[in-house]
Amino acid sequence: MPSFVTKPNNRQLAFDNDRLEIYADRILDGLHTLSKERLLRGVTAKLRNDIVTGEEISNAFTMSSLELVTKDEPDWKFAAARSLLTSLYKKAAVNRRYKSYPEEPYGSFYHLITELCQAGIYREELLECYTKEQIEELGQLIDPTRDLLFDYIGLLTLAERYLATDFDGRTMELPQERYMVIAMYLMHQEPADKRLDYVKEAYWAMSNIYMTAATPTMSNAGKKVAGQLSSCFIDTVDDSLEGIFDSNTDVARLSKMGGGIGVYLGKVRARGSDIRGHKNTSSGVIPWIRQLNNTAVSVDQLGTRKGAIAVYLDVFHKDILAFLDLKLNNGDERMRAHDVFHGVCLPDLFMEAVEARSEWNLFCPHEVKKTMGWKDENGRPLGLEDFYDKEVGSGEFRSKYEEAVNHPTLSRITMPAIDIMKRIMKSQLETGTPYMFYRDTVNRANPNRAHGMIYSSNLCTEIMQNQSPTVVEQEELVTKDGQTRIVISKIPGDFVVCNLNSIHLARAVPAGVLDRLVPIQTRMLDNVIDINNIEVLQAQYTNSQYRAIGLGTFGLHHLLALEGIRWESEEAVKYNDDLYEKINYLLIKSSMELAQEKGQYPKFAGSDWENGNYFTYRNYTDGTREGKFVTTKQWRELAEQVSKNGVRNAWMFAIAPNGSTSIIAGSTASIDPLYDLLSYEEKTTYKIANPAPDLSEKTIWYYKTAFLIDQHWSIDMAGARQRHVDQAQSFNLYVRPDIKATDFLDLHLHAWKAGLKSTYYVRSRALTIEECESCAS
Repeated sequence: MPSFVTKPNNRQLAFDNDRLEIYADRILDGLHTLSKERLLRGVTAKLRNDIVTGEEISNAFTMSSLELVTKDEPDWKFAAARSLLTSLYKKAAVNRRYKSYPEEPYGSFYHLITELCQAGIYREELLECYTKEQIEELGQLIDPTRDLLFDYIGLLTLAERYLATDFDGRTMELPQERYMVIAMYLMHQEPADKRLDYVKEAYWAMSNIYMTAATPTMSNAGKKVAGQLSSCFIDTVDDSLEGIFDSNTDVARLSKMGGGIGVYLGKVRARGSDIRGHKNTSSGVIPWIRQLNNTAVSVDQLGTRKGAIAVYLDVFHKDILAFLDLKLNNGDERMRAHDVFHGVCLPDLFMEAVEARSEWNLFCPHEVKKTMGWKDENGRPLGLEDFYDKEVGSGEFRSKYEEAVNHPTLSRITMPAIDIMKRIMKSQLETGTPYMFYRDTVNRANPNRAHGMIYSSNLCTEIMQNQSPTVVEQEELVTKDGQTRIVISKIPGDFVVCNLNSIHLARAVPAGVLDRLVPIQTRMLDNVIDINNIEVLQAQYTNSQYRAIGLGTFGLHHLLALEGIRWESEEAVKYNDDLYEKINYLLIKSSMELAQEKGQYPKFAGSDWENGNYFTYRNYTDGTREGKFVTTKQWRELAEQVSKNGVRNAWMFAIAPNGSTSIIAGSTASIDPLYDLLSYEEKTTYKIANPAPDLSEKTIWYYKTAFLIDQHWSIDMAGARQRHVDQAQSFNLYVRPDIKATDFLDLHLHAWKAGLKSTYYVRSRALTIEECESCAS
């Protein structure tokens, strides 16, 4: 055993074995099934030097607890978290110069705010918008006992990625202070007489882990850093040299700020098309995708990771075959782009052709516009990508497609649709992508279809909002006050922005707090729009015109296990239908009430929200599909209120992957089934066991893991949810590498017929997939 302990101020004290016992009692308090004797044996075995530090003792408790984590004793992960907490408390106390006590581990909140504002780490608004008395009042509300909700991996993730440090990387901010600072910053523009109440409510929601903010908000809110608060962006590239390079520049600027990017390239002319009448001169979309690939690698996200970019192309584009091979590991490397992700946009007609084993035709969008002569009401040329089927089985897209097929001079490539689908599935099994985007389903359900078209999705396939390219109108030399400048005039397109946070279903639903929780989440998301400063002006403008938000959920499998509902059951499908209907009702109601208070979004007029089509399309008001938690009468009343008062947000519901934040919350990710009963986080020198959340003799029977689950049940649940989600879901398919082609195709056909708007990764145990951190809300 050691003889001495060195304290942070370099004082040496005699080693006291009784203090180990006291420390063990403290971190095991309430964890009644865990053995103190086993823990102490592990600790003493690690303390072999004659002189040890307090940090080494804390680490010995942490590591000894982690070594004891098993499926049978999962609570050791909470003991490890408490030991890590003690270490964080001590570091913060030393760095901020206060005395930390077990009963009062936090120091002065006001002192933290003033010190970090003066140091340039926190934003000045925290002191400008709140008085000393108000900050001290908020500091009194900080509840250290809520730190005990974290398990070890959750707390470690929070500490390493999100808590504010000084410029030397020293611990300054503690977990509950991060939540309070986020709440203060998101509410700082609220009216002064209500501001503190909203801060307290937001802190209640976050500190109880009833919800999580998205990674950019969690990391950047209240901090004076270069990053912004939005998660993802989607650009639509104009078919011009200026449009292509301007888009690449905008992507670079947003990636630098930490955003994940989706790029729709369906308007760019195909390989072999003409340029200004010169035949066979276009190189197609692949070289431009390779440029985006280089941008993703060279313009990293806040210096921490390479950029994350997804590119989308229509399945009727002439370059689709080369596009599908982008990420394969064989073939011509000049036609590969390994660092971007890709998604394919699929009309109903293509899926019908796949099922019928009939032919499919590929066109160049530039040639279609030039040859077919289709125009919008403003005389602008239209391509196939600008139409969709407004009814299942009939509509403008299929009629325009037939016109194009039958045109005598329009060039095309004809091949069996199933051959394209085989290429899609081959790439998915090898690389996990392309994502699937069902464009007719998306646009039929778009509540803002009167104002535009949705061509593609984002990096995580859950954001679906109106898109259009930004077009360079003119460049001119202007002389004013003796200064000559080049002035570039652009017509801004709809450049999509997504602002995310998510409900922790396994905590919020059993606690019965959804009615209180959803309104404050909606306000937090709406405030991000006004606070955020986005460098790309068309994105800022689009954000202000639509005020789109994306409230999501995670912990679905965790919740089902707690409720004793099997994943593969009609009960689970019905439960999803009812639960997500309730969340949607509360979300729309909250947005309507915000519209009463602050005004409706500028493009509300003409929307399906205003004319009521949003509600009738989903059978909310006709009495044919009444749910368990919301009556038809309630829906009718809400539809009337929305028509009268408007809603604050054009789109509201989007279910993101929740990778990082679900780890912090100690729950299952997003709408995914559990990956393993006991998974492992690998660090440099050791592996951390991570049992399923709330694993017990009761819940283990409801935790059937992802690769053992019949994926058709997952699709049925996603289909039930999709009716209530005005955007989409980051929905993964889990398959074995040896899945039969017919079975794999059946999954895709089922997803399309079930009304899913998109599917995300195809996950196989043979694949390692690196997800977008920004989008992992």
